[in-house]
Amino acid sequence: MRFGILGPVEARREDGATVSVGGARLRGLLALLALDAGRIVPTERLIEGLYGERPVTGEGNALQSQISRLRRSLDVPVEFHPAGYRLVVDGEEVDAHRFERLVRQGRAAESAAVRSELLGQALALWRGPALADVREVPFAPAQAARLEELRVDVTEDRVEADLELGRHRELVTELQRLVEAHPVRERLRGQLIRALYASGRQAEALTAFEDARRTLADELGVDPSPELREIHLAALRGELYAPAAPGRTEPQDRTAGVRSALPAQLTSFVGRQDDLAEVARLLERARLVTLTGPGGAGKTRLALEAAAAVKGEVGLVELDGVAEGGDVAQAVLTKLGLRIGQDAPDPADRLVAALAGRRMLLVLDNCEHVVAAAAELAHRLLSACPDLRVLATGREALGITGESIWPVTALPDALAERLFEDRAAAVRPGFALGEDNLADVRRICQALDGLPLAIELAAARLRSLPVAEVAARLEDGLGLLSRGSRTAQPRHRTLRAVVEWSWSLLDEEEQRLARRLTVFAGGAGIEAVERVCDTPDALELLASLADKSLVEIAGDRYRMLQTIRAFCAERLEEAGEVGTYRRAHANHHLALLREAAPHLMRAEQLEWAARLDPEHDNLLAALTWAIDDDRAMALRIFADLSTYWWLRGRRGLGMLPARALLAALGTAVPEGLEAEYVICVAGAVGSGAHLENAKRLMREMDLISGHPQLTFFWGSFVGPSIDDGLLELMMERVKSSPDPWISGLNHVGKGFLCYLMESDVAGTEREFSLALDCFRSLGERLGMAMALSELVRVAAWRGERERFSELIEEALRLMGELGAQEDIADLLCHRGEGELLLGDLDKARADFERAAELARRVGALEGTTRASCGLAEVARLRGDLDEARRRYEEVLARESSGSFGESLNAVQIGIALGWIAAAEGDVEEAVARQETAFAAALHVQSLPVLASAAEGMAGAASLRGAHDEVALLLGVGKGLRGMTLPGDRDVRRVAELARAALGERRFTEAYARGAAMSREELAGLL
Repeated sequence: MRFGILGPVEARREDGATVSVGGARLRGLLALLALDAGRIVPTERLIEGLYGERPVTGEGNALQSQISRLRRSLDVPVEFHPAGYRLVVDGEEVDAHRFERLVRQGRAAESAAVRSELLGQALALWRGPALADVREVPFAPAQAARLEELRVDVTEDRVEADLELGRHRELVTELQRLVEAHPVRERLRGQLIRALYASGRQAEALTAFEDARRTLADELGVDPSPELREIHLAALRGELYAPAAPGRTEPQDRTAGVRSALPAQLTSFVGRQDDLAEVARLLERARLVTLTGPGGAGKTRLALEAAAAVKGEVGLVELDGVAEGGDVAQAVLTKLGLRIGQDAPDPADRLVAALAGRRMLLVLDNCEHVVAAAAELAHRLLSACPDLRVLATGREALGITGESIWPVTALPDALAERLFEDRAAAVRPGFALGEDNLADVRRICQALDGLPLAIELAAARLRSLPVAEVAARLEDGLGLLSRGSRTAQPRHRTLRAVVEWSWSLLDEEEQRLARRLTVFAGGAGIEAVERVCDTPDALELLASLADKSLVEIAGDRYRMLQTIRAFCAERLEEAGEVGTYRRAHANHHLALLREAAPHLMRAEQLEWAARLDPEHDNLLAALTWAIDDDRAMALRIFADLSTYWWLRGRRGLGMLPARALLAALGTAVPEGLEAEYVICVAGAVGSGAHLENAKRLMREMDLISGHPQLTFFWGSFVGPSIDDGLLELMMERVKSSPDPWISGLNHVGKGFLCYLMESDVAGTEREFSLALDCFRSLGERLGMAMALSELVRVAAWRGERERFSELIEEALRLMGELGAQEDIADLLCHRGEGELLLGDLDKARADFERAAELARRVGALEGTTRASCGLAEVARLRGDLDEARRRYEEVLARESSGSFGESLNAVQIGIALGWIAAAEGDVEEAVARQETAFAAALHVQSLPVLASAAEGMAGAASLRGAHDEVALLLGVGKGLRGMTLPGDRDVRRVAELARAALGERRFTEAYARGAAMSREELAGLL
């Protein structure tokens, strides 16, 4: 979609159709997000911008409601983030950002013609006064004033360029109109005087100055500025301009004969406009500019585009064909076709003689294999030719005094995707990014590190492969991209050839380190490189690899682009070093996990989690290798990594590797690693032989004392069981531990048993309050948030809105500090479910929408499921039964893990579908759904869920007119849960119908019988 704020606020689809965004405040919200397109806008700024410094009561909820309305209007997401919201579009899709980008480019251009063209394009984006239809929204006046001021500034710049081009006559009318609109802008006044004078209207020019003087005195009480007075004096002396010759409006292009030195480009220039503007700026202030970057980054194309915008002579010298150690000066002479100084024996002397006194830009392209000779020549020419500038490209800098370096890095995701779309459309007409292919294109671009050459080669494969197939085959990026343009230089025809060229320029020590670095999947710090790669002097070698664009430096870490890493990994295999250095890599990262483990559940957990964050890809790579080559090490890594995943709210990441590890282990459990094995079974949501084996080990051995985190791993993934008593056994074994963290876990376990197995509300509150105290004493955020989230449930059950809000806000704050996005989504669902009980459907919907968006973004299937169920329930309670049924059935269709949570979900969805059938009057389906759900609930260890199933059965009985049964089943629900939930309109409705039909005495007697029934008696109700 494209968005406009330079005029009335508008949103347009790709086909040009306007999207209706109703209401000034909603359009104002869109404009606020569009002004920072692609960036997070803090919630506080949005609220203040929409409602002013004195916002309305409940402004947070009002904002959420506006966000929900906006999402329904747009085809692009508005992402939730703990700090605010983000309109997920590239800045280029917003006219104000395109305007400012064109302005930067235009102002950076040396050529007046280019300046006029680019600034004119920028001004053409305006459709009227900025933010014209939202000026009453508090933020708009200041933003509109800023944009309008910039618009006038740019207009003045464009006029200045046109004056340089001799377009005086045609400017007069426009300038008169501009002066009338902005009477005290002296620059416009001066431009009008100059245009009149150069058009042969000297008398009017002098009159224009007098008018300016009077207006400034009357309006501001000031005299004209020195600049304006200087223009007036020049006009009086006849020194301002010679009047334009009749019919002449444009000067002759002095560089027209030189541009042929630059090759015409056959494809559009996509994605590097900001780089182009920066290179232009560097060329204005520095005489030597070098573009550095890895092969395929687009250095040559950027250099050619920058050279094309330069005023004056341009000479292009491609150094590809110069042999290593060849004569660069002679190559430059030959390429430029220079014949001056033929008598001088030294080619460099002849170049100096040829270029002396000429104002010229010399482009030296692809210097990396002759970098020393190119540097020597550049230094000599720049020293002897004061009007010469040099623009060089290479994989490393020339390294001489006065050099300005511009790194040409990978394209950001959005620009990489636009480049792919552009090149793909060239080979498959009609290709365009859309919902059906965006995920595959994004996968391609990210796999190729945003390298333009690699992206262009991948797009070319669309001639014969669908985009999904190209994405799937990119696991071997070099293999797939083995064909390219026949007309390119040999070393640029394929991605492999590009990387091979870079490899060939390394010495033996550099090659050795480069291939060993490939064991790092996520980059590394210097200490890790020295240890793992067995290279004590790695710092100097890494600097050399970075200079040659084989390695990127980000802060204190070094990483390889994936395409380069894939090639160097082949060299590691050829050297027979894979096993040695993958094991060294795994050992190093296991040691890091072991060092971090005791700190992850204490007050310093944020610091240690932050140390592990950049190593996550390395930790996964170590785990993957160990699953294949060292199962014992894999169990150790998985167990310690599980704690980090839990802390960061990424627990779902463990399921697939856990299952792969169990499959590799078979039935054998390495001695001494029984606890790690049980953690793996829990993480895999194990079943069958592994689950029974894990239960046996936990009964026979005290595993919990050494690994107390087993309490929540087992309880969360596998769940409690009436029969095996394992949770109770685990808690018994650590009940006397002096460690507050273990005590806190013990209280959490007891709290869940009170909630799930006993329906003891007071006990649930007591245990989680004690857990909260333990975790607070340590400053342990995850434990505090876990305890708070269950106390939130109790507050919602009791209808304590103020306490409910206070507790959930603290839990969200703590999870925000941990950066646990998956858990933030879970807490938003928690709050939404509480709002359902408290009767606020709008707030509930807003929370579920935010949770769904956040869970989708981080790939949290459990969170997505819970949010989808919440949205379905909101739809059901609002009477939108089709929407509710669709959402519930979608969830049932995709659940497959067999976890404790999924078992609960299946029962609750069955209950909800039964209520939907009842609302539709379908007695047969309602009865079938509720009986099935009740039968399943008897085998799921959760009394609250069984209570809901009993109430669902009551709803089905009500349809049949069986009111005694209704009263009995409602009593069962009360007895199982220990209370009736506030705000449950379904239960309240069927209870009122039964009470009216039976009378108070009969209803109360049946209700009491149900509340007194034992769990064993419940099966007889089916």
